[in-house]
Amino acid sequence: MTYDDGGDEVVPELKLRMGDGNGDYVKLRPLEERDCEAEGYGCEGEEPSSSSSSSSASSGRGWCLWWWVKMFFLFACLAVLAGAFLKWVGPYLMDKEVIPILNWETTTFSTPVLVVVIFASVALFPTLLLPSSPSMWVAGMTFGYGLGFLLIMAGVVVGVSLPYFIGSLFYHKIQGWLEKYPKKASLIRLAGEGNWFNQFRAVALIRISPFPYIIYNYCAVATNVKYGPYILGSLVGMVPEIFVAIYTGILIRTLADASHDRHTLSAPQIIFNVVGFCATVATTIVFTVYAKRQLKALHKDEELLLQ
Repeated sequence: MTYDDGGDEVVPELKLRMGDGNGDYVKLRPLEERDCEAEGYGCEGEEPSSSSSSSSASSGRGWCLWWWVKMFFLFACLAVLAGAFLKWVGPYLMDKEVIPILNWETTTFSTPVLVVVIFASVALFPTLLLPSSPSMWVAGMTFGYGLGFLLIMAGVVVGVSLPYFIGSLFYHKIQGWLEKYPKKASLIRLAGEGNWFNQFRAVALIRISPFPYIIYNYCAVATNVKYGPYILGSLVGMVPEIFVAIYTGILIRTLADASHDRHTLSAPQIIFNVVGFCATVATTIVFTVYAKRQLKALHKDEELLLQ
């Protein structure tokens, strides 16, 4: 070390040569200089070297290419599984399960009675912590997009309202349960923050996201969200799920009719069903990813406001 006699400044100029037994020497330099070079900078604080930046760019392109390769093989495997299901598993299920259920449904219930049954199941099953998707499939199989959508939406209004009002009777118990899981609770608490529009948007995003539908019905009241933005946000957020359920019912009906009549689908029907199925899956994924990103953004904004 070299010290300046006129002040306290220390000049880190340490040079040491050490033999390694082979006639070679190693030069030890200051720690700052070694760290600087390790990060790709020159000794005088210059910009990173072009070789370092180019290597990082090439690694980024390689990772992106590898990601697309993995996605290709994933979709290829899914396509093979879907083909095997439609070829062997689907017809067996149609003959043994779906067609008998459809025949029992058409011979047992008249159309008005079936409307009441579907409405009651969609309205009451969420309150009993039971899934209502099968009832939505039946609505799609029987009534299609138009009447099926209206029937399901009417049942959803009751299905999300009953748990909301029942949960208000156990407000403090639900609050205690949310305090045991602060990380998950922080997500649904977003619905109770801000003005009317902010609550509506948060509820709609939670409904689109993969957050458990039945659990949120009871936990929503503990977030202090108002009923107006809660019910409207729930209806808007559940539209993609309802259309997916109706399409699933229509697809099941189409395959069941083809299996019952012992004929294969025509080429246009196969193309239409495959394209519709892929579009439905892609739309569901896009909406889900978008909702998750928006919820994360809202969560970060809330954390910044609290700091």
